[in-house]
Parts: sequence; C-alpha cells; structure tokens
Amino acid sequence: MKSLRKAGDAGWTNRRIFDAMNYLDFEAPIKTLREQLAQAREIQENNDLDMTTTISELEVKIQEVTQEIYSKLTPWQRVQVSRHPDRPYTLDYFKALSGGQFMELHGDRTVKDDKAMVGGLADIEGRPVMLIGQQKGINTKMRQYRNFGMANPEGYRKALRLMKLAEKFNRPVVTLIDTPGAYPGLEAEERGQGEAIARNLLEMCQLRVPVICVVIGEGASGGALGIGIGDKVLMMENTWYSVISPESCSSILWRSWDYKMQAAEALKLTGEDMKGLGLVDDIIPEPLGGAHSNREEAYATVKRVIIDELDKLQKMDPDKRVNNRLRKFSNMGVVAG
Repeated sequence: MKSLRKAGDAGWTNRRIFDAMNYLDFEAPIKTLREQLAQAREIQENNDLDMTTTISELEVKIQEVTQEIYSKLTPWQRVQVSRHPDRPYTLDYFKALSGGQFMELHGDRTVKDDKAMVGGLADIEGRPVMLIGQQKGINTKMRQYRNFGMANPEGYRKALRLMKLAEKFNRPVVTLIDTPGAYPGLEAEERGQGEAIARNLLEMCQLRVPVICVVIGEGASGGALGIGIGDKVLMMENTWYSVISPESCSSILWRSWDYKMQAAEALKLTGEDMKGLGLVDDIIPEPLGGAHSNREEAYATVKRVIIDELDKLQKMDPDKRVNNRLRKFSNMGVVAG
C-alpha cells in the first residue's frame, strides 16, 4: 500500500511541529535540531536578523535525519513509537473520522459501562458506521479512569452489544485497536474475561455487515483480538500486534525485563512481520516521524483507507463476505499431525 503515502513528505515546513512534544531516546538528534530551529526563529523574531537560510537548512536537515531514523526502526523502537505519549488515541480518531459527529453509546446492559472500551454511532463521509475501540487516556487521571485501555469483560460485552446493534440496522463495524491487553485482575476473571472474549470471536466471525479492524497503537493478546476479527485487518506503520508484550515475554523467558529488545525481535510483531505471515491484510503508512508528528495527515490517511475498504466490502453479498472472513482466519496457523 505504498501508494497511500502522500507525496507531501518533502513538505516538512508545512507540518505541525510540537514545541513541547515528548521525544523517545532514539529521537535525540531530532530533538536537538528542532531546538536549534526554535532558537533560530526566536533570534530572527527578536533581533531583526535574517535567519531565513539557516532556518531552511535546519528544516531540510530535520527531514533528512527523521527519514534516516524512521526508515530503519527496530521492532522494539516501533513498540516505543506505538506507545508515544503524543500519539493520537481512539477517541481522537473517532472525532476525525466522523467530523465530530460521534454519538457514544454506553453500558453492556449487564454489569456497568467499561470506560476502557468506547463505541457509538458515527457517519464517515455519508457512510453510517458503528465505531468501537479501546481508549487509554491522555494523562494520569484519565488513564486511571480508562484503566489504561485494558477492558474488563463488560467492555467486550458492550462491544458485542454495539456490533449486534450495528448488524440489526445494517451499519458496518469499524474497530480501532490500542490496548496492552485485557484487564488481568481477579475480578475480571471472576466475571468471565475469557468467555467474553471468546464470545466476541465467535460472533464477529458471523456478523453479516462489513467489519474493518485497524491497529492504531498496541495490539496485545486476547485484549486486542476480542475486537480484532474482521473482513479487513489493518495495522498502522508504527504499531505492533502480538500474543504478548515484549516486556512480559522477557520476564517469562529470562525472568527479567532487560531482554525486551530481543523479545520484540523474536516475536515478529511489526506490521511487515504480520503481513508476511498472512495475519493482517495491509499496512497503513504514517507521516514521516510517526502519527504523533502530524496528526491531521494520520487521520486523513486512515479515513481514506477505511472509506476505500468500506466501499469494496459493501458491494459484496453478505454470505460471501462471511464465508471469506471465516476462510481467512481458518487458514491461519499450521496444524501438525
């Protein structure tokens, strides 16, 4: 899907630069250059000096260095980018996809309203849909409120209720996946965490409306898979999708988190790995420097891909769509006698 990347990578000067943005350890050279750029602009503004040439050179250098760094990210670095604190979250995408016309629906009609799982009715360029996804929270207080994007059983049951509602009114389902996993607490297991996720897998396989799933951040374990069965399963460029996080894998195999980089390499969790294994359908390119560096471009690209896939899927017969979905997931993996 290389054609999806806009030709605007050269237009770095038009991009939104976050003066107070956070930087990952491997982004230190970018941080240094941006600080120099900010200083040059300040000197030009406050001292009536012409710094145009210096500013232009720094802007070009920032683009070149960013391109160099992001063109050879390791699996662990992609995991870090997927968790970037400035990266847009599910509700940000909901607002962008629907032009602000998103009506959230609450509760699973059994226990309560799980704040880690959000969903509701929306309209994407005249196409009525049901949007569902995990929300992590944008600061410490909201992360606690959202349980860090880790849904309880009632979150998955709420998601299923919304999916069945969408099916009733013939609305396609679009899910956005961004979770470190389903909530592993004792109370979640007591209320049937495994059963709730398993029920979603069964029901999503049989939904008679189009289902599109997009990994926009972290896609960990059954917590991601619980809303991850679709006609099209897509990953954004700097995301990961795996049965376990690198840290947890490292702690199990080596009894320490110190080997998380080796675990990330071995897990084959990047978009390229997952597509190569046939576990996802395609990769959605991100703006140079990651989705957090240019949110508007990221929103526009995701929206364009979803619209294209919806238009294709809507033309298919529902029975054929369900059969194709079942066949796709049935063909995954290897069975040895």
